[in-house]
Amino acid sequence: MFEHLTARLSRTIENLRGRGRITDENVAQALREARVALLEADVALPVVKAFIESVRAKALGAEVLASLTPGQAFIGILHTELVRLMGGSGAPWKLRAPAPAVLLLAGLQGAGKTTTAAKLARWLIERERKRVLLASTDVRRPAAMLQLERLAGQVQAGYFAAGSEQAPASIARAALERARSGVFEALIVDTAGRLHVDEALMAEVRDIDAAVGSAERLFVVDAMAGQDAVNAARAFGAALDLTGVILTKADGDARGGAALSVRAVTGKPIVFVGVGEKPEALEPFDPERMASRILGMGDVVSLVEQVHRQVDSQEAERLARKALQGKSFDMVDLKGQLEQLQRMGGVGALLDKLPGTAARKGTVSGEQGDRELRRQIAIIDSMTPRERRNPAIIDGSRRRRIAGGSGVQVQDVNRLLKQFLQMQRVMKSMKGGRLQQLMGAFKGGMPP
Repeated sequence: MFEHLTARLSRTIENLRGRGRITDENVAQALREARVALLEADVALPVVKAFIESVRAKALGAEVLASLTPGQAFIGILHTELVRLMGGSGAPWKLRAPAPAVLLLAGLQGAGKTTTAAKLARWLIERERKRVLLASTDVRRPAAMLQLERLAGQVQAGYFAAGSEQAPASIARAALERARSGVFEALIVDTAGRLHVDEALMAEVRDIDAAVGSAERLFVVDAMAGQDAVNAARAFGAALDLTGVILTKADGDARGGAALSVRAVTGKPIVFVGVGEKPEALEPFDPERMASRILGMGDVVSLVEQVHRQVDSQEAERLARKALQGKSFDMVDLKGQLEQLQRMGGVGALLDKLPGTAARKGTVSGEQGDRELRRQIAIIDSMTPRERRNPAIIDGSRRRRIAGGSGVQVQDVNRLLKQFLQMQRVMKSMKGGRLQQLMGAFKGGMPP
């Protein structure tokens, strides 16, 4: 989402980094470039003005001019001001209301409220161990009710079924009664949207909120909406006492302006970011980590947390034991590792969390890496079970058949087999002390 903004700000930072001292002219030039970068990212003009003035006041003060490394000091100011712009540092979002806590999702049509409701349910179930009930009050779009019912099944949440002839506020009230009688700890209410803000929509959302006494009123906004997101945020903020914002479709071609503007317009924190279509593609929003990513510093802490959460420790232990016993690493094992990488969001998601300098060292972009990942899995899927277990038998005719079955060139099959042999040699070299140390790490399980 912030790729273009990161590239522009990184160039500005590089121009300052190596200077022995910073002058008023240097700061003015850097601020002009930062201003253009933010405007190109579709950040609201009033937000840009306030941000630039705040950075200017601090950059021209003693903190930078007296520093031995003024370039680094300027980067520190940019980081601090970005964190403040996006909500400041603080405790992560947590559902603290007494059960059953009602979470109301509001926003325009197409923002992704229904899928976000399911993602949020999954997050509460897995991270906070809560029993969650989902309910849809979108009576104008019956498909929304069916969609949410199916998504509820996927994330193991309860679903409150209602007819489209009922009033939205009545559905919400009945869902709350069901949550109380069913011993649910959270009720997530998905509301209807419109293509634009109108009074009928606002009145309906207010009625639903009054009917259930929401503990959380979350505004769901499309990161790709640009300035429209700011206008919608202002309207919903006036109609509801919002408690937070969820930014969706942050994995798309959005320029990031919504993330930097909505917080300033509503005065409410961004609590979650949707980074994909899958139910698990919802991340808590951390202003400090996001500011680091915008400035090309990466987010290694989030990367480590993601690895601990999503890597299959049992599969890793199985591979380690297999190598310890002298058994060969085969294509089935390789496919398992590639699929784990896909579950973590692919190459692009991992590169996004690496510091800019580390990411630039690679010769493959995130998009190219993800494409190659899918291609390699398709090649392995086109092999017979015997070929996967014993790749040494794959001769020229087999390679041509595999290439035809996976829709790639024979050279692609050759490249994968060459990479596989290199990985196999690495696995064999890990026998002995190094592997014993690795096994020792699994005795107490994965780190928390």
